[in-house]
Amino acid sequence: MTPVTVAGEELLLLPEKAAVWPRAATLFVADLHLGKPDTFAAAGIVAPTATAAADLATLSRLIQAHSARRLVVLGDLFHARAGRSAALFDAVADWRADHPALDVLVIRGNHDRHAGDPPPEWGFRVEPEPVADGPFAFRHFPDPTPGLYTLAGHVHPSYTLAGRGRQRLRLPCFWLGPEVGVLPAFGGFTGTAALRKSAGVRVFVVAGDEVVPV
Repeated sequence: MTPVTVAGEELLLLPEKAAVWPRAATLFVADLHLGKPDTFAAAGIVAPTATAAADLATLSRLIQAHSARRLVVLGDLFHARAGRSAALFDAVADWRADHPALDVLVIRGNHDRHAGDPPPEWGFRVEPEPVADGPFAFRHFPDPTPGLYTLAGHVHPSYTLAGRGRQRLRLPCFWLGPEVGVLPAFGGFTGTAALRKSAGVRVFVVAGDEVVPV
């Protein structure tokens, strides 16, 4: 993990493409896109089938490792309405049963608006953006918030490292600007968008089991 100071608070950037706010015992993730393989399958397209189970297992491990009392999903919990399969819902319900005391806040993203909110029995709080807490504004879209520092998703940011012999490697990254910070997509079956570093932006790439500043 890599500690950084953002808006006067310490955040831990994790190689699992998540972040922790230790003082608030909060785990942040963005863009899980649960049900994306099911959506592809419904359209007759072959896709990985075990991504949701792996993502939920990773969440459980991070919650335990960092003693998180709250999980904030910065949008796009679901991918599409067609992906809301019975198997997926059973898997999430079982995961929720393992974390009954966890406060789960979902910031409604653009995919969520079409896919629909999670069922009430899961006990997730679903809110439109922004949600303010301390110096932060929780959003899905990476828009500035007057007087607060935005934590967001949506972009699925990545950064391309260039080496000798025209070697290039594109890696997911945390993109921390002066007013807005964007987390990489947490979901195991998601694409990325390559961004270019600009003045005032701190970039941290996820390189295997490390988070490395560039």
